[in-house]
Amino acid sequence: MLFIAVVIGLRMLAPLSSDFKLFANFSGLGAVAIFSGSYFKNKFSGYVLPILVLLLSDLGLALMMGESYVFYPGWYYTYIAFALMVLAAQILVKKVSVANVFVATLVGVLIHWIVSDFGMWLGFDTYPKTLAGFWQCLVAAIPFELKFLYGTLVYSAIMFMGFEVLKSKYPSLKQHSAIA
Repeated sequence: MLFIAVVIGLRMLAPLSSDFKLFANFSGLGAVAIFSGSYFKNKFSGYVLPILVLLLSDLGLALMMGESYVFYPGWYYTYIAFALMVLAAQILVKKVSVANVFVATLVGVLIHWIVSDFGMWLGFDTYPKTLAGFWQCLVAAIPFELKFLYGTLVYSAIMFMGFEVLKSKYPSLKQHSAIA
């Protein structure tokens, strides 16, 4: 839970940076979705936690940066993308391993890219409402999605390794291989 609080805090501090574009989308929110989908025994909790973290960080951003950071046109596609990332982890990570988490992260980020940018394409008039316009939107998002991929990989490594270390230190966690 402490790590999740740090993720929210970092996401809210990033826009305050003088070089915000350097940090844009490099966040741990994707890692929270992959982690929740991998470890939570209660499938419902696996969905609630990342959506709640996303909502809280969006509300924090809205308070700090203005209302355009939350409930923008097509915002719900981003939330759907995170729910689908949890689902991907639930399907792909039957046993936690570096390979399984890596694959779930790649698939999850791909899902996020397509679904959230579909919302961007549909909700704004930036790109024509054609297949070519959707493709333009996807291509324009590549730098942001790469940062999202890097952030998800880094934070996933920290979260998964940290939890595995905790499991080795606290045997009761090992007995309950799934949390919540």
